[in-house]
Amino acid sequence: MIKNANQFALIIFIFSVLSALYVYKNVDKTWQEQSYIYQTYVNEQGKLAYIFKGEERLIETPIDYQKSLLNQQNLAQLSGEPEIKEQWVYVDNQGEKVLKLLKPGFHFGLWSLLPAFVAIALCLLTREPITALFGGIVVGAFMLGKFDLTDQVLVPNLATHSAAAILLLYLWLLGGLIGIWSKTGAAYAFAETMTKHFVKGPRSAKVVSWLLGIIFFQGGTVSTVLVGTTVRPLADKAKVSHEEMSYIVDSTASPIALVLAFNAWPIYVQALIFVPGVSFLATESDRIAFFFSSIPFSFYAILAVTGTLLLSLNIMTFSGKGLRAAHQRALTTGELDAPNARPLSANELHHSKVPHGYKPHFLEFVLPLLLLITIAISSFIFLGSPKVNWAFGAALMLSVIVALIKKMALSDLIDGFGQGLKSVVVASVILMLAITIGNISKEIGGGLYMIDLLGENIPYWLLPIMLQFITMVIAFSTGTSWGTYAIAFPLAMPLAWTIAQTQGLANPELFMMVCFATVLNGSIFGDQCSPISDTTILSAMTTGCDLMDHVKTQLFPATLTAGIAGILWTLTVIIGA
Repeated sequence: MIKNANQFALIIFIFSVLSALYVYKNVDKTWQEQSYIYQTYVNEQGKLAYIFKGEERLIETPIDYQKSLLNQQNLAQLSGEPEIKEQWVYVDNQGEKVLKLLKPGFHFGLWSLLPAFVAIALCLLTREPITALFGGIVVGAFMLGKFDLTDQVLVPNLATHSAAAILLLYLWLLGGLIGIWSKTGAAYAFAETMTKHFVKGPRSAKVVSWLLGIIFFQGGTVSTVLVGTTVRPLADKAKVSHEEMSYIVDSTASPIALVLAFNAWPIYVQALIFVPGVSFLATESDRIAFFFSSIPFSFYAILAVTGTLLLSLNIMTFSGKGLRAAHQRALTTGELDAPNARPLSANELHHSKVPHGYKPHFLEFVLPLLLLITIAISSFIFLGSPKVNWAFGAALMLSVIVALIKKMALSDLIDGFGQGLKSVVVASVILMLAITIGNISKEIGGGLYMIDLLGENIPYWLLPIMLQFITMVIAFSTGTSWGTYAIAFPLAMPLAWTIAQTQGLANPELFMMVCFATVLNGSIFGDQCSPISDTTILSAMTTGCDLMDHVKTQLFPATLTAGIAGILWTLTVIIGA
């Protein structure tokens, strides 16, 4: 069976490479306008500027939107490449000039979905995420005419600040911290203490994990790493299956960040949802208020968090056959993984190897963890973004210092650190490849193509569920929710407003809120379920689960939740709009 699957995967890959070469030679790019709104200001030198990724950038002399080479009318007539990559323009908004940044994007039609399809199909067939992701990268690179994979694709994508930060955090800091905790026995001492006083079995272990997911409501990779790292030892001690744990960690990361949105999400999203002429989206504060007003309509996020609570309480009616089987396997056999599983962590860290004479204490786990959480939260409050590298670095240093004070040999600490690095090398490589294929999928324009399929003449009640489906596909294909927002919101929100006006809706603001929520939640579903998403990979890595086992067992409850959410969104606009 495995041999046949691998042969089928090889056939798919060869056919896809040939198709990519055909696209490169014969398929023209369809160019699309993309616009962005930033909070602009006049700096000390008297020049217009804006902040992008924490850095001040100057604004070149803006021109009228109609004169821009990058407006949709001019891009539609374009043959070849645009002469410029971006341009600031003025847009008239009820007599007031609003600044927008225009950038050109393109897609190859249905072909734009090919790299993501290849990566996901090969993942499912071979259960080898590294080769599957690399296969998708090869196909996408060839479509773009980038045949030097090393210098044109891998190096530019990996030699970036974000890639370096991920390597530093997930390879050195996270891996090192896990390794030190394993060598000192801190993680298992913590598990012993929790088991003795709080965790009495699998159910209470899962409930504690769920509560930690709620507490760490920053969302995304921050929540995934913090919760997964914390709960792994106590869940293993309580014999909770790794599939259940990875689902709880993944499904209380981004969903809870939408429900308890006191984080960076509203600030990021508001910059993408300006629509000229819409009064309740006119200013930054208006758009942030709009974000919070739409939270009651985040049905998928609310149901996802509720569903993980039910699973934590062993109410598994809606969990699907995969999670129920994993639960039963762990309950009856004590096996935390499926028989053929390949967990994303080294076996060396599954059991503590404390040096002879060293006495572990649960505070060696708790104190670094409290320091980590304190730095992450306080840096978010005072600096505007959580300094996760600072937090993990400080926790690692404190763990090392405590171990040295307790007279652990430096050689033992280095050995533990090295074992920790070993435990996350494979996952770090997968993360790097996932970043690369996500960037390629975005460059090829798979998301733009999906949005382009929508038209202004569709019935208003059908738009929310269409936006949900399209953003689910985009995020699943690219492995990123925030990247999907950047693609979908500048196109979806004006479309929703146009439909609300042309079809005479009595409550256009409510209709816009529902459409906004469908994009937010659809993107989270796709990101959460995608095997090429960083949060999916980290959920599996930090809980010790096989990546594809996590993906397959999570898919049913997440899809059921998304289906119920889609029905609720449709009923809401039919009744209320």
